[in-house]
Amino acid sequence: MTLLGIGLFVVIFAMLAPASRTMLTNSVAGAGDWIVKYAPLSYLVLAMVLIVPIVATAVVMSKPNPPEPENPLARYKAEDVMED
Repeated sequence: MTLLGIGLFVVIFAMLAPASRTMLTNSVAGAGDWIVKYAPLSYLVLAMVLIVPIVATAVVMSKPNPPEPENPLARYKAEDVMED
């Protein structure tokens, strides 16, 4: 979510200058032409761009939690230290 905020911040400031605004609008329009020109390949690339982050998020969220580390002092718990 942080990367989305950073990206929107950069795009807003890039849209302030006329030269960068023209470059961004031309690249977005060119992306539509690229999708039509390379139809089978572009659809696979777009599907991977959309599916891979979803699958990665599902894998990370479904990983098992690591076991709690064993307390090294637990074996001395039964002994009374003040006995001596």
